[in-house]
Amino acid sequence: MTLNNVPILPRSETRRKTQRLHGIRASDAISRLNRGIIAPMARPDLNLLVTLDVLLAEGSVARAGHRLRLSPSAMSRALARLRATTGDPLLVRAGRGLVPTPRALELRERVSHLVQDVKAVLRPAEQLKLDQLVQTFTLRTSEGFVENFGAALIARVGVDAPGVRLRFVQKPDKDSTPLRTGIVDLETGVVEATTAQELRVQALFTDRYIGVVRADHALAKGRITPSRYAAGSHICVSRQGLEQGPVDEALGGLGLEREMVTIVGGFAMALALARASDLIATVPERHTGVLRAGMYSFILPISTPEFTVSLLWHPRLDADLAHRWLRCCVREVCTAHVERVMRSGKKKGPGEIPGP
Repeated sequence: MTLNNVPILPRSETRRKTQRLHGIRASDAISRLNRGIIAPMARPDLNLLVTLDVLLAEGSVARAGHRLRLSPSAMSRALARLRATTGDPLLVRAGRGLVPTPRALELRERVSHLVQDVKAVLRPAEQLKLDQLVQTFTLRTSEGFVENFGAALIARVGVDAPGVRLRFVQKPDKDSTPLRTGIVDLETGVVEATTAQELRVQALFTDRYIGVVRADHALAKGRITPSRYAAGSHICVSRQGLEQGPVDEALGGLGLEREMVTIVGGFAMALALARASDLIATVPERHTGVLRAGMYSFILPISTPEFTVSLLWHPRLDADLAHRWLRCCVREVCTAHVERVMRSGKKKGPGEIPGP
């Protein structure tokens, strides 16, 4: 069997020949390598880089062995391996000492830099210096996130890292490709069956659907019953154009059905229409606080399931210190906002929802 026209010996025979090389001169080792008696290494042992670095720095087998905590025989074997691998004697006898060959002098600085780079790669990341961080993070957020949390998040990020810029982009669908490809750093939304399984997920807050009408709407006065709510003219919010959802299922369980006057693709459009008409918008509570300012918001008179809004990112960024810090900022801002809304809600009347 040959490799690059060089015969490859059986492992046992190669081991015996290598063992015999430990006691021969470097020139003989090189000669045997060149004649193909010893098969060249198909996959170099990178541990030899550290040995070579110390050996070239010390210029002495004994001192290198002491520094590496290797016995004289182990160090001699390592030198034999290095000679066989590099095809150069590296260190040759000169009187009572050893002197480096021209090849060794050429390698010394390169090997030193290589070892330092490898150690830096394998070393745990150093503490993040936020005041020196200059980076742009792209966040793909669900509708209403920027309006409700964006300003506070920008301010929070600016306190720690004035050189960081946030780029918010719309989330027209639930495709996970932007996270996978690195186009997007973070995403917010509701985790569903179509969400990529490999993504990291952390809950931010729970949300629920509420009803919203203009301030002087008929529903702003009196008790809102399922019948009163269903009897109004409604705005359907659906990016896919679907007319049925959890609210309709809950009404159907009571034998009721609401009339959909129009279908829009987002909560902002629904609230804009409700603000300027007698139409009723049904939207998530905590995602629309700022958007429904000055309007009358109320708890739905039917039971609908809550849902969790989460933070999503690709696992390749899980250990990145800057990314980890940004995730903490998002969670902190969302938690503070929810707690503030909950405190203000205690001052409202029965059934009325607090504003931003």
